[in-house]
Amino acid sequence: MSNSVRERMHVTAKPKERALLVGGDIYNNREAWHIDDSLDELALLADTAGLEVVGTVSQKLDHPNPKTYIGPGKVREVADLRSETPYDVVIFDEELSPSQARNLEEAIKVKVIDRTTLILDIFAQHARTREGSLQVELAQYDYLLPRLRRAWTHLERQSGGGGGGSGVGVGLRGPGETQLESDQRIIGKRIALLKEQLADVHRHRELYRQNRQESGLPIISVVGYTNAGKSTLLNRLAQADVLAADMLFATLDPTTRKVALPGGRAVLMTDTVGFIQRLPTALVAAFRATLEEIAEADVLLHVLDLTHANVEEQFKTVIDTLSELKVQDKPILTVFNKIDKIDSPSDAEIVRMITELGLPIDRWVAISAQQNIGIDRLQTAIEQMLMERMVKFEVMIPYRANELVALWHERGMIESEEFGAEGTTLRGAVPRQFAHRFEPYRVK
Repeated sequence: MSNSVRERMHVTAKPKERALLVGGDIYNNREAWHIDDSLDELALLADTAGLEVVGTVSQKLDHPNPKTYIGPGKVREVADLRSETPYDVVIFDEELSPSQARNLEEAIKVKVIDRTTLILDIFAQHARTREGSLQVELAQYDYLLPRLRRAWTHLERQSGGGGGGSGVGVGLRGPGETQLESDQRIIGKRIALLKEQLADVHRHRELYRQNRQESGLPIISVVGYTNAGKSTLLNRLAQADVLAADMLFATLDPTTRKVALPGGRAVLMTDTVGFIQRLPTALVAAFRATLEEIAEADVLLHVLDLTHANVEEQFKTVIDTLSELKVQDKPILTVFNKIDKIDSPSDAEIVRMITELGLPIDRWVAISAQQNIGIDRLQTAIEQMLMERMVKFEVMIPYRANELVALWHERGMIESEEFGAEGTTLRGAVPRQFAHRFEPYRVK
């Protein structure tokens, strides 16, 4: 091969699709998130999906336009902007109806998607396990199916010759309905198969949960807004290798690791999928079995990025999601992460920030999982919360039941241990699920 040919050969990366972001600032109808903050988060989502954001457009609205979400003048502005700032896709920060998306594509002449579609695409990219892939595919089809039905309604508005007063033109009624019914049937069968496969996966997960419960090891669930540092914290505590990246939804599949606390007690710690504002309903439904891991926990660690500009809104999003899952009453330890980014991360400063933000925090600890700051305090706080959920006992266990002494050593907390003529006297605490086994030997 000649040098000239060799010099011309080089590897080129596939160019990124260029995205223009569009948001509607609905008067008196937007949650705590400011439109600029919400678009900033949409930009992070786009970056996570592998897109290049080339610009953002927003419009204040009394209510969404039923045809195009934004007003017709703003639609023309978006279309004209393409000559100045070329883009390949327009992403709306709200969920669009099928007719809105279709009308926008006809007017702008490029692909138009919404926030939900973008999040579903990110989940599809990041699902690694069979369960995660099944969950994402089910969510995608659940989102598509009702839109597929409505997408065909344009045929009903077309009129022509044809009898029977149907109002549908000749040559449109039969093929249109046949194609729609065919698409519905194919997707319906796929949804049924996915649900059947997920049910089988969930049965295995339920057996796994039962085995964990029988082991008596306390379960700690790590929850929080996406990119708050949950995976980094799990890696720090368990010396694990869970993917921890500076992007939204870096990990989707729940990861459980055994963690040894300073007092010698072992716990199971589970990292769950990160939450986000307006998490698509289809995803919540598809991931419900995974999120139910949280319901099995003895203690929740709510990891919060205290330095984030929208920490208050992120806090509310997580608490609202926990309420939706009906686990908001579980013991929660708020873990303020990334304090290495604060100039003076003293307890007094943290308290001042919490007070200014108006966060209703009961118990908290401040750490930096990345820099290994405050991890000892976190572990001590976890031990204290677990201790509070144990049952205190003084028992005298006869030597014939020595397996209970071994169980207490393995799963309980011992304050004192004495050996007598008839058996062993123990004082301390045991997990609630084992209390009934020690009750017959309680010292009155």
